Amino acid sequence: MTHIRIIDKGLFDCFEQGLEDADGEPVNAEISAVVWDGRRLVVASDKDVPGEHRSPVFGFDCIDGRPQADTRVYYTAEMVRTAQKYEDFALTAAGDHLIATTGFDRVDDQGAYKNHYNRLLIWPIDDPASVHVAAASDDDGVRSSVGLRRDLEQALGAPYFKVEGLAAIPSADGGDDRLLFGIREAGADHENFEYVSRVVAAPYRVEHDELIFTGDFEVVYDFDPARWPDVRFTVGLSSLEYDPTDRQMYFLTSFEVEDDAGQQQIGAYLWRLSLADFHARRDPELVRASDGSVFEFANKAEGVAVLGDHRLFVVYDPDRSLELEDEHPRDSREPHEAPYTLLHVE
Repeated sequence: MTHIRIIDKGLFDCFEQGLEDADGEPVNAEISAVVWDGRRLVVASDKDVPGEHRSPVFGFDCIDGRPQADTRVYYTAEMVRTAQKYEDFALTAAGDHLIATTGFDRVDDQGAYKNHYNRLLIWPIDDPASVHVAAASDDDGVRSSVGLRRDLEQALGAPYFKVEGLAAIPSADGGDDRLLFGIREAGADHENFEYVSRVVAAPYRVEHDELIFTGDFEVVYDFDPARWPDVRFTVGLSSLEYDPTDRQMYFLTSFEVEDDAGQQQIGAYLWRLSLADFHARRDPELVRASDGSVFEFANKAEGVAVLGDHRLFVVYDPDRSLELEDEHPRDSREPHEAPYTLLHVE
């Protein structure tokens, strides 16, 4: 049985205090993706961070797993800065490139103005300016990966879906490595869908810093969290992470619902399974607290990064809420601050 222990709960600055958008409204940090690239912690907001010298993607140096505000660096390459609705990051199986995905849940047949929501990006971890768009196409001057929607739609059998997880795993058969897309929503359209915890995989290789798919997209994993009695609400997948040291997978599933009394309930659960069990499509393990009770995050966890030494770094998308959970050292955050939790896996 896997247990986790909280090492620390904190906040990190995503931009300067008081930053406003074009309408004069405070810019709010809504972190949806995180990865440890071996040198720095890279995070992304699923909302714009205005200013050409800023970006929704930025990195920090860390001390003991804690981001250091004075080391923040924005990733300002045009394709990175203008992508919309980042959802997750992954390191390639070789560990030398970072892959970023948006949600792929918004498209308009009448034009390309929503294609910014459909980008799969890759760059060398030591050179984020050398970014490439995977499966790239240009429509009305917008460069995107919108063509991947056809592959994902065919695999899922659903015209509408939302990608919220991303991970890369080594080949199981000596062929190309595989990129995993974690699916949170699937259905007929954005008003008629089900929350799911589903994984679509495709073989890939990296050539000259470009991501090239080498085979078909297919559903390789699916589970129903509602089968676990400790899962109190309907959840959908919110992040994927592969731990190459221990050869295991982590899933985050989150909820944002109203209970029977009409009260807003938000939270998340963490799941673990070995890579062998993933390939065999066995059930994941619902991670528990040190006392044996199910570990339920008190916020909407949207990203998890493996730091090494059995530590995990979890980020949250609190939307516009500034209140923090009771267990946090502070009662509230400022709009430019993002909450995190540092965990130890036992």
